[in-house]
Amino acid sequence: MELKKVMVAGAGRSGIASTGLLIRNGIHTVLYDGNTEINKDSIMTELRDSSKVEIALGELTDGMLKDIDLFVISPGIPVDAPFVKKVVEKGIPVWGEIELGYYFNHGIIAAITGTNGKTTTTTLVGDIFRNYREDSLTVGNIGLPFTRFADSTTEETLVALEVSSFQMETIQDFRPHVSAVLNLTPDHLNRHYTFDNYINAKFRITENQTEDDYIVLNYDDPETMNRVDKVGKAKKVFFSHKAEPEEGAFVKDGSIYVKRNGKTEEILEVDKIQMLGEHNLENVLAAVCITYYMDIPVKIIRDTVYDFSGVEHRIEFVREVNDVKYYNDSKGTNPDAAIKAIKAMKSTTLLIGGGYDKESDYDEWVECFPGKVRVLVLMGETTEKIANCCKSHGFNEIVRVDSLEAAVQYCYSHAKPGDNVLLSPACASWDMFKSYEERGTLFKVYVNGLEEK
Repeated sequence: MELKKVMVAGAGRSGIASTGLLIRNGIHTVLYDGNTEINKDSIMTELRDSSKVEIALGELTDGMLKDIDLFVISPGIPVDAPFVKKVVEKGIPVWGEIELGYYFNHGIIAAITGTNGKTTTTTLVGDIFRNYREDSLTVGNIGLPFTRFADSTTEETLVALEVSSFQMETIQDFRPHVSAVLNLTPDHLNRHYTFDNYINAKFRITENQTEDDYIVLNYDDPETMNRVDKVGKAKKVFFSHKAEPEEGAFVKDGSIYVKRNGKTEEILEVDKIQMLGEHNLENVLAAVCITYYMDIPVKIIRDTVYDFSGVEHRIEFVREVNDVKYYNDSKGTNPDAAIKAIKAMKSTTLLIGGGYDKESDYDEWVECFPGKVRVLVLMGETTEKIANCCKSHGFNEIVRVDSLEAAVQYCYSHAKPGDNVLLSPACASWDMFKSYEERGTLFKVYVNGLEEK
């Protein structure tokens, strides 16, 4: 497709990055946002080259869409939004940021999706890539838009790309060399409406792959394995900590091995992995599998895994105060992720939960409390929904607070020596915070302000 005039919807981080990519490549761009209060001058300052861009605000009109070849939407914009439907009805192609980045990309892509573990796995894969080739990239849903760097790639660039279900809704030709679906549990049902819709969006990651490509799948995850038939032409490889698949990565006698084309190779020792929890063993297995099938030398894979201590906001140890350990798992934005964090705790826990309601069910989360969670400190939009769920399961040790600071103070006053305090909300952050990063950062500020008694 020849791009002469493109409209980008959404003046946030993704939209600004997409607009910058287009104008760097000499394409006339219209940046559109429905918010009429946006400061045009500050946007122009961010974009630097204002000669190739227009800014359109307010209701999307037919006049704004005149001569538009392509409409690019940010991940936060639903594909069924009324103004997007209007664009589709006019026959204008609608892409997301991932598809636009792919259009300009020259590198070799490893694309990683799934409900949980994406950020940790993508970060680890990116570190392995970077230790092999300095010009590698770690981008996507992880926080750095793909479009910010896509046109700087070469045929030698290795790209570790985290992709969300939102981003996969709008792909056209996107084709990673290696893709990965880490696991599948219900999430974002307020956006996708049904679990099947959510799964279908995830599996679009393999839609354009060929027999020369690979898809890495979690052998231990029933929902993922039940959808193996959704994989097209790509070669299927697996990772498991419970079994030994015919092709892929597995655990045996305390080490991780990879079996490829009938040959088995030892990669690393499990007890030298720094991160807590069975789920992080799965993340390491996935990263090993992805990078091994991208022909990264085993020594680089091994050394990088041994050096890797995890990512910020994902079961991140913050501090020990009065013999109580504080962990920041603000990235635990759904029940399944929060279950994994609770299981990783080695002693009784005061759990801080609650937040924005993504229409999740909390039964399985609450069912893992016995023997682990001593008190649940609730805040945010989902407080009563979660409290009612707890009571239905016979868990009544619930405290309600109106702020994260109050939650930390309650835990500080009531934790006993040897306890853990864990922020793992099982909910998104958008009711009280701009992002899970802001929530986690504030948690660390409050914890670091506590005094030894």
